[in-house]
Amino acid sequence: MNLLDPKGEVRELLLGNEAIVRGALEAGVGFISCYPGTPSSEVPDTFFRLSARGSYYFEYAPNEKVAMETAGAAALGGVPTLVTMKHVGVNVAADPMMTLAYIGTPGGLVILSADDPGCHSSQNEQDNRYYARLAGLPCFEPSSAQECKDMAKEAMELSAKWQQPVLLRTTTRINHLRGPVDFGPMKPAKTRGEFKKDPGRFVPIPAVARIRHKVLTSNLENIRSEIENCSWNKSWGEGKVGVIASGVSRSYLKDVLKSNPAIKVKVLELGIAWPLPENTIKNFLKGLDKVVILEELEPILENDVRVLCQKNGLTLEVTGKGEELPLWDEYSTLCVEQALAKATGIEIKTQELCNPDLAALPSRPPNLCAGCSHRSVYVNTRKIFGDDAIYSSDIGCYTLGILPPLRSADFLLCMGSSVSSGCGMSRVVDNPVIAFIGDSTFFHSGVTGLINAVYNDYDLIVVILDNRTTAMTGHQPHPGVDQALYGLRPGNIEIEPLVKASGVQHVKKVKALNQKAVSTALEEFKEMKGVRVLIAEDPCPLYAKKVLGIKRTKVATIKTSGPASLECLNTLACPAFFKDGETVGVNQDACAGCMVCVQICDEIKPGSRS
Repeated sequence: MNLLDPKGEVRELLLGNEAIVRGALEAGVGFISCYPGTPSSEVPDTFFRLSARGSYYFEYAPNEKVAMETAGAAALGGVPTLVTMKHVGVNVAADPMMTLAYIGTPGGLVILSADDPGCHSSQNEQDNRYYARLAGLPCFEPSSAQECKDMAKEAMELSAKWQQPVLLRTTTRINHLRGPVDFGPMKPAKTRGEFKKDPGRFVPIPAVARIRHKVLTSNLENIRSEIENCSWNKSWGEGKVGVIASGVSRSYLKDVLKSNPAIKVKVLELGIAWPLPENTIKNFLKGLDKVVILEELEPILENDVRVLCQKNGLTLEVTGKGEELPLWDEYSTLCVEQALAKATGIEIKTQELCNPDLAALPSRPPNLCAGCSHRSVYVNTRKIFGDDAIYSSDIGCYTLGILPPLRSADFLLCMGSSVSSGCGMSRVVDNPVIAFIGDSTFFHSGVTGLINAVYNDYDLIVVILDNRTTAMTGHQPHPGVDQALYGLRPGNIEIEPLVKASGVQHVKKVKALNQKAVSTALEEFKEMKGVRVLIAEDPCPLYAKKVLGIKRTKVATIKTSGPASLECLNTLACPAFFKDGETVGVNQDACAGCMVCVQICDEIKPGSRS
């Protein structure tokens, strides 16, 4: 697979996210910025992996707002630009995004929002098609790997043509499916442009913003006319029952109709559903008795169609969200099949689903990896503060500390929130409050919470769990990571001076796997008041092995399995431990050699890895 092939006369099997990369390259993208987040991460990771050979400029940003602002400025300078993030990241980037839609983006700006129906790796299921309507962004919704490639390319071209940012909205199933993709020719990357000064457009003081809002509305009407007859919005089939589908629902629909030829419906696929192609939909609805709307999550299209029917005096039945098509989770061929059977009155043979006895399956709750330094800090913190403290958590691997026995996450709001929300909690309760935050998350938006904590004199312990990488999304670098590790310009930003520069008086930095050092620091902080920051540093074990090349030669060995080793198993919940009857053992293949258990249990000794 050569995503940089300039001719492109080939067919490759690609992830949806890889196909988006190819589509942007074919459009001549010159600037890419991002903040990694599942399910979008493979897009920036692929650009990063190819960047040494590519002609474009790529960077990881500390958060989505910064990514949007740098990308927006590159587009103002006339360069075709892509910015990527997961759905909740758009909340962080919404401030500059809303204004970019007003002032426009001459070089072209595509915003990838990877939504996550089903919360596979997210704290909510928000439907970012609402952002398309709120900000005034044309919205592409691919349903296959080929469409990911083609739509990414066309979205960049449409954005450049109308000088308006465009939303490329995907969902987890689309980002992570794999399918055949036909390559097209690749335009040379445009990395240099020209900024034509026009304060009357690009400086949105109120007098300018009022004018630009009308320009945005006018441009959307022009784009609406253009997409009325575009190839992404197409109808086929026949019958008195119609189906309008968008996003991945289009693929489910095709599978259902292929396996149930008795179901005859007329179909309208909407690959670009915003601005709403009203004439296309009106013409489709004529002559129908009923129409079923297929869309995951919110009933956005359904409501649009209901309004359209009311405005035009159409009396057909509109159905959508309900028993078969819920407001939550991903759709499936089964739920689409049931909805179509109900709408058409055709009986279909119910599929027999695999129905395992869930109670009989082994329980595998999410757990921190063997050797994860977060576990060491959590165990120590709970030993000292127990249930009396309230633990403010954040987005990252450390959220996995929620379950017993660690129980180190009492509440969580969003990325970078633990320090700020910990402040609020500490002001209104008498309990000690401890905020956990990761290194990448601290740079993302935690540092502003820390500045607020100092400025407003809060009483809070902040523990920065510094594992030297962005672990949960795949070890992407962040400002605290030395770029020389990736063959780039050497340089990084240390957390400790940044914490001190924020005004924190009580700062300690320890090795997270050193139980005594962590314990001593926390005991000292327990007797103090005000903002106290513990930086607990030790690399993620996977990152240490994969990127840093660290090989731990020691392995934990249980010399005598007794009450102490059983207590250690129950305290640490390390996945390298196992219990065979009343005997506790350590799987040497799973043991990462962190030696935390050796520090807290006399029955466990370090051994040499065989």
